[in-house]
Amino acid sequence: MRGDGDGWATSPDGRRHWGKFGAAGLLLRAPLADGSPAVLLQHRALWSHEGGTWALPGGARDSHESTANAAVREAEEEAGIEAQKITVRGEAVTMEVPGGWSYTTVMADAPEPLATILNGESTELRWVPESKVAHLPLHPGFEDGWTRLRTQGFSVNPDDVDQLADRGVTIPRTIALPTGGFGWLRPRTEAVETSSDDIVDAATVLGWLDLSDAN
Repeated sequence: MRGDGDGWATSPDGRRHWGKFGAAGLLLRAPLADGSPAVLLQHRALWSHEGGTWALPGGARDSHESTANAAVREAEEEAGIEAQKITVRGEAVTMEVPGGWSYTTVMADAPEPLATILNGESTELRWVPESKVAHLPLHPGFEDGWTRLRTQGFSVNPDDVDQLADRGVTIPRTIALPTGGFGWLRPRTEAVETSSDDIVDAATVLGWLDLSDAN
């Protein structure tokens, strides 16, 4: 069963939202050469809703799908991202309206900026440094949620990276913070030492993972 989510949901105030069972998008991060995160963005085709703006690959959720499955499927359909090459890290409801419709942003990591395949729903797919996302003309819904989705930078000393690897924790990665919001972990290098990253050790990272149930 596929595709039964396509269609409009109407909220009590008369506004329409795409996806009979809600919608989901994939916020996929990957490390750049300096370890800082880039985000895969889609420049929406002019014919689409809010065409010409930048947003995440995403779309309607089918009735039988989890939000994570819907977001990963949409990223494969719209950007050619293969599910086996990414790791889902968490999710956040970034829009909810009366009547039950909601949009969920699913966060995932890739080991590097992956090659993409353009389809008719976008004019460009681009890996954008996270620090520059807000400089683009964003889809209003994505813009509203971006401040809650962007990450705080943390760097991990090499010895702690190795200790975490022994526990099956890969760095770099997105992490849900127990205080709310999200962090981006990367190995500490000379370049990172001059950045605004906070330094965290393996015990802190493992504690965060235990609390957020993200590992």
